[in-house]
Amino acid sequence: MANLMGVTNPVPNYDGPNNNRTVPTTVKPNDTQIQNIPDPTRVGRPDARTDQSGADDALQSTALRYDSNLQVFLQNLREAPDLGAEILKAVTWLRGLAMTPGLQAGLAEEISEFLKLFRMDGESFRQFFLTQMESGNRFSGPLLSLLRQAYQTIPSEGVRQDILGFLKRYSDFSSTDHIGRTMMQILKQLPDYLPKSWHDRLLDMTARLENGLEAGTRGENLKLLQGEIVPYLGNYVERTHDLGTARSLLRLLVLNITRYENGGEEGLLSAFRQLSGYGDVLEGLNRLDDASLLKLLRENPFTQASQRDVFSERLASLAQYALRGECGSQVQEAFQEIIRAILINESVYMPLRHGLLPMEWDGKMSYGEFWVDPDAQDEEKGSEAGKNQEGKIQFLFKMDIQNLGFLEMALGAIDSQVDLSVYGPETMSRHGEVIAQDIREILKSHGLDGKSIRVIKEEKPLAITDVFPHLFEGKRSVNVKI
Repeated sequence: MANLMGVTNPVPNYDGPNNNRTVPTTVKPNDTQIQNIPDPTRVGRPDARTDQSGADDALQSTALRYDSNLQVFLQNLREAPDLGAEILKAVTWLRGLAMTPGLQAGLAEEISEFLKLFRMDGESFRQFFLTQMESGNRFSGPLLSLLRQAYQTIPSEGVRQDILGFLKRYSDFSSTDHIGRTMMQILKQLPDYLPKSWHDRLLDMTARLENGLEAGTRGENLKLLQGEIVPYLGNYVERTHDLGTARSLLRLLVLNITRYENGGEEGLLSAFRQLSGYGDVLEGLNRLDDASLLKLLRENPFTQASQRDVFSERLASLAQYALRGECGSQVQEAFQEIIRAILINESVYMPLRHGLLPMEWDGKMSYGEFWVDPDAQDEEKGSEAGKNQEGKIQFLFKMDIQNLGFLEMALGAIDSQVDLSVYGPETMSRHGEVIAQDIREILKSHGLDGKSIRVIKEEKPLAITDVFPHLFEGKRSVNVKI
């Protein structure tokens, strides 16, 4: 009779279903039917689990990481789009779109003004490059340089925390206009996700806030935001249980309100006065009165450069049209990739300054980007000396030049000594010696010494870590484990 209930233990190689099955005597590592085989070359758990995705190779794994935000950033950086290629794609479509009749009012002018910014000569390119460098460094100027020096020399953790607290307030203070515009954009989007019965009061409060932001009355604006707008929207979410876009926008609004409050002048001055009681390095800060301090913070190189940075303003304005799909699907996709690449390079895990290099020079288009490390280490000085080496600046330029091709430059400078490696197509490398000599003459005319100048054929694109090998050391970045 068949053993339907399986009440007896089957004998291998004897009873029915197992007659044609052989029992393996050794574990085969490549057998996919056997799970969690211990690896003798690694120290692991008894069940061979690792509790992380892509444990074998964190940088090469395409699986989403949950154990480390830094590793997620590294994956995003490796998969980042080619910014120069995406800008070229967007500009190509925009040039054709600008000549299309019947465009939305203001869009044609916006595109035309944006494309005009690409035309540069030597002087305008110098100003464009310097503006990007200065506007990308919020913490510049003599006062912030003094605080940076104090942070590096004073061993007290309490002092360091207070310095960082002041810098956080300064960051929000210097971003007041941007935070205000962001809050207005959120409030103007919210009616699209609310029932009509909730529109009138929200629109009225939004108009009052807009007037208050223009007048600069931070205290009154905070009362309106915290006492009326947020409770009104919170009441809507509570009553309707709306967990969709409206709730997400409300959370983003609250975050910006917190930053707007943190950037107030009173809190900024209070945090600054607290620093003056720490040691000889900072005791001289008491000599600055409130008006002088605020003037010093408002008129630093970052603020002045941000006011001159027309390109970033035009790019952001045009991106709003493009991301809404008003310039066509091709331009929308290109701008999505442009914004994604910019955000990756502005991550808190990226200790480099990043900028764009789109220009039209002598009728030839060039699109590219650059990275700068103002605190680079000198590898030639040895491991210990290199770590203590000060004053080295390291650049990486990536450009796609019309009629020439893809070009990369790695430049390192210590005082007046310059090391420059240029990687390009074979048509350029054939004349490498002539080009290198011309570069030496240019450097000499500016008081610089071309210590090592190379112009060679590019075999493969340079990775960021090839030029900045210490980029992702623990001391240069922040790692957050969940």
